[in-house]
Amino acid sequence: MSASAAACPTPPPTACAAARVRRLLHVGCGARNGRALPACWHGPAWHEIRLDIDPGVAPDIVASICDLSMLADASVDAVYSAHNLEHLDAFEVPRALAEFRRVLRPDGYAVITLPDLRAIALHIAAGQLDAPLYQSAAGAISPLDMLFGHQAALAAGHRHMAHRTGFTAASLGRNLLGAGFAEVRVHEGTRWDLWALACMPATGAAVWDELAGVMQ
Repeated sequence: MSASAAACPTPPPTACAAARVRRLLHVGCGARNGRALPACWHGPAWHEIRLDIDPGVAPDIVASICDLSMLADASVDAVYSAHNLEHLDAFEVPRALAEFRRVLRPDGYAVITLPDLRAIALHIAAGQLDAPLYQSAAGAISPLDMLFGHQAALAAGHRHMAHRTGFTAASLGRNLLGAGFAEVRVHEGTRWDLWALACMPATGAAVWDELAGVMQ
């Protein structure tokens, strides 16, 4: 399912919660456009904080996802990370996930999506390394692009777009649990991707149903 079609949790039906705008930390946000953020986080109930390592996309915060020290502990309600962790070296991944957990409120959650190496490997084994699998806003995407980074972006000098690590559903789940999340569910998506929902200790059980659309 497209991320833009995903249902997201709404604030709890209490007067206090209704009055508080929830804070979404959108890491690796890229350029501002209507497709970058699932529609469920649009609207007055949510305030998007855009963070990216590239100042050229005009984020609210210029920073690496490995260092969110400019944000206080327990200061956001949700973290959304779309195709970011694969740009880190493997040894940096625990640091980034620990930062995601640190800035989340006790009832918050993180939604993470990234390439599925198992699904990509099936195409590579079938001799389709450079065969286009789908069209994105950036152009045709092949297993080579998903494995090492979008070649057109790298050719244009965006070296930060290179992929330095990768994940299967099992390894992503282990990394999230290792970072201290209380419960984690990882599902294979429809575009050779993985979707993970990682919850904090006080996250309500309803979040699993409310975010079911993401996890397909």
